[in-house]
Amino acid sequence: MPDAITDEPMRLTVLGSATPYPSADNPCSGYLVTAAGTRVWVDAGTGTLGPLQRYARLDELDAIWISHLHADHCADLLTAYYGALYADVRLAAPIPLYAPPGTADRLAGFLTNTAQRSPVESAFAVIELFDGHQVGVGPLTLTSRAVEHGMAAFALRVEAGGCSLVYSGDTAPCPALTELAAGCELLLCEAEGDDPAHHTAEQAGATAAEAGAGRLVVTHVGRALAPGTAVARAAARFAGPVEHADPGAVFTV
Repeated sequence: MPDAITDEPMRLTVLGSATPYPSADNPCSGYLVTAAGTRVWVDAGTGTLGPLQRYARLDELDAIWISHLHADHCADLLTAYYGALYADVRLAAPIPLYAPPGTADRLAGFLTNTAQRSPVESAFAVIELFDGHQVGVGPLTLTSRAVEHGMAAFALRVEAGGCSLVYSGDTAPCPALTELAAGCELLLCEAEGDDPAHHTAEQAGATAAEAGAGRLVVTHVGRALAPGTAVARAAARFAGPVEHADPGAVFTV
């Protein structure tokens, strides 16, 4: 009989997709990528630690990956720090945290209440991302590319079992994202709106089309735009399936 864990396909679970702050029923950006028993928390936006626990405890995570240091993508690292060290969680080792340069000092700055630097490394083993960074986490291969968001920011490609998903993080349309997303089965792309450091919904569709993605999931949709409208506008530029990253949605890759 096949091993259920070994044969588990790659899945993307949406923990939240709101911006720039949580709504009553939707946390900010956060996703859980799983395959064959491996669990990676991708972006830890405000409020995402709560729904994460429906699927995995902090001590069951194999890694955390952070696209950039805006709060709606990383703020719950602060609460995760307390959860990992001061409650019912018992870490066998610090959780590998793949994140932009400066992350450890940024966290320490928030968590330090004395002259002594907060030991964030007791909860997280911080590995700084760079353009082209690649690492294996269980059966998953994580490849990061620097993208255009006016600060250190990265997009992510996750590959396992011959399948791939790509997450844009926050970025304007750029060649690095299109190259990273080439031929992926699923592109999770932000659609914030008209800010030049972000994609519009139409641009998300265009990026998916140019990359030859199999399907598109729009996320991080600006609060002035209804998710259904964002899907329709993205679909005007992309012929494949288009969906919205509803909180709790699960996509099998």
